[in-house]
Amino acid sequence: MFHARPDQRSATAQRKSRILSQIVLAVYALLSGPVASAQETPPKAAAPAPLKYRVEIHAPRPLDKLLEQNLDLMRWRGDPRIDLEQLRHLVKVAPEQVKTLVATEGYYSPTVDAVLVTGGPVPVARVTVQPGLPVEVGDVDIELRGFVLTNKSEAPVDTAKLKSSWMLPVGSRFRQSDWEAAKRGLLREIIQSRFPLAELAETQAVVDPEKRRANLKVVVDSGPEVHFDGLNIVGLERYPQSVITNLNKIRPGDQYSEAALQAFQARLQDTGYFSSVEVSADMTAALNEQLGELAGQEQPPAAGPPAPRVVPVLVRVTENKRRNVSLGLGYSTNTGARGQVNYDNLNVFGKRMKSHVIYEQRRQSARADFFWPTTPGGHNNSIGGGYERSNLNGQLSRTVGLAASRTWGSPLLERTLTLEVLTEQLTIADVGTSYSKSMPLTYSVTRRALDSLVLPTRGFIVNGQLGIAPLPILTDEKFVRAYGRFLTYYPVGTSGTLVLRGELGAVGSKEKAGIPSKFLFRAGGDQSVRGYAYQDLGVMEGEAIVGARYLMTGSVEYDWWVRPPWGIAAFYDFGNAADTLHDLRPKVGYGLGARWRSPVGPIGIDVAYGKSAHQVRLHFSIGFTF
Repeated sequence: MFHARPDQRSATAQRKSRILSQIVLAVYALLSGPVASAQETPPKAAAPAPLKYRVEIHAPRPLDKLLEQNLDLMRWRGDPRIDLEQLRHLVKVAPEQVKTLVATEGYYSPTVDAVLVTGGPVPVARVTVQPGLPVEVGDVDIELRGFVLTNKSEAPVDTAKLKSSWMLPVGSRFRQSDWEAAKRGLLREIIQSRFPLAELAETQAVVDPEKRRANLKVVVDSGPEVHFDGLNIVGLERYPQSVITNLNKIRPGDQYSEAALQAFQARLQDTGYFSSVEVSADMTAALNEQLGELAGQEQPPAAGPPAPRVVPVLVRVTENKRRNVSLGLGYSTNTGARGQVNYDNLNVFGKRMKSHVIYEQRRQSARADFFWPTTPGGHNNSIGGGYERSNLNGQLSRTVGLAASRTWGSPLLERTLTLEVLTEQLTIADVGTSYSKSMPLTYSVTRRALDSLVLPTRGFIVNGQLGIAPLPILTDEKFVRAYGRFLTYYPVGTSGTLVLRGELGAVGSKEKAGIPSKFLFRAGGDQSVRGYAYQDLGVMEGEAIVGARYLMTGSVEYDWWVRPPWGIAAFYDFGNAADTLHDLRPKVGYGLGARWRSPVGPIGIDVAYGKSAHQVRLHFSIGFTF
């Protein structure tokens, strides 16, 4: 049996072997070179051509790649200083290098044969490796020192859970990389909360090649507890401190938590005020204090656990420009070609303003919204207004609206309460023009559980809305509106995704006339029932298709990722909008499509056949609308 730390042994052995090879080559070159007299200047000779030789490595994968990338025989090929004698030396020392390298993969008793064959056109260095059976992890001894809480009322550290997180269990192959990863993983698990100053006090691997066992020992010293102090903000100049402080949920005295720091950073990044944000605990003073204690270790240790360290929360920000103008061009199979101008101002009387003007072939709009900084309670308040004109399927609408909103929650569970005042002019071909006004209050809740908010492959989104206009104030027709939709992703095998989507909606009122078209329902288009034009499914009124009281749509799609990020899709959509449940007979569309997981989200091109329309339509979409 022998004792070794493979993390140190393998690296040291490789360095020694390489240094020895380089020394031998340098000495040989010095001794074999021509000696010039002091009176003569030697003529400049042409550099010798490098010795050409081949290296054949016969070893099972992945050891062959490991040896190809690290053996000196491979590294020195093409060097002009290599001649036949030096090549023989490299072949001679190759077995020791091989043993050192394959030990990092858990093979401590390999059989290695290295020969130099010189009978052919070029010398061939042939290395054959029989690795034998790998060493496996035997005993694992994890010792946790410290981990004493100063506040006895707090929940104790779950040391059993920490030990169970060890990533190199008994019976697994002992690899150098896995040994290093397991040590880092254990320490990483500890420093995320309460004890960020923890360190590996001792690590040892005792390997017995004959028994093929590696006994491991890891000692972790927790160090003192760490608690948060106040905020230290760096880089804030243009905007009020409330932009940051109102989003801070970390209070002085709270236990250190990396998750709390990351959540705070994410909230700041979402505000739009900053191009970069870094939130961290300033450990400088705590580390200096710990170094001072280590320097005075001859002093008798104090009784009880060490006093907790108190560290400030450091927030470094780079502010966005106050004003920003952006232009955009696009195309949608729903509303045609699009041109867009955006203007943002991050400080208009202490508020953030976002505005845009959009011109599409079938729809035009202009809007401006003002956002207050997030309140200490986590609420985002805004007011805004806009104008929209649309001409779809024989219905021409012009809408002017004002809105006040409050949003709270997180991207995983978001809630919004919106009060609107709307006036609408509606012109229907062969019917005439009507006017309506309404003041509805709408509550919306969205639940997200996705593996990615940009390129989801697993999870779901659910949204529910309840709107009500119960008072005759600024309202022509009182109504209640309910709407819900969902989108789910299910992995199928290793290269498939099943996508399910659906919508349900209903409006209750005495009369349909007087309800703005925004609160009624139509179906059809890229994100609805493919195979039909945008909002082409609804109620016929004259020669126009208008909004309906009820809505029901659904979709089943299978995406097959042939060569990620590229894939193909097959889908079946159904749905309709009608004024009665009896007339809510679904229209069907189905087809095939192509998919690309782009950095900005999934991009899809679909060819769909609308069964009731008896025609084929092309649909193009970017991202998923929700």
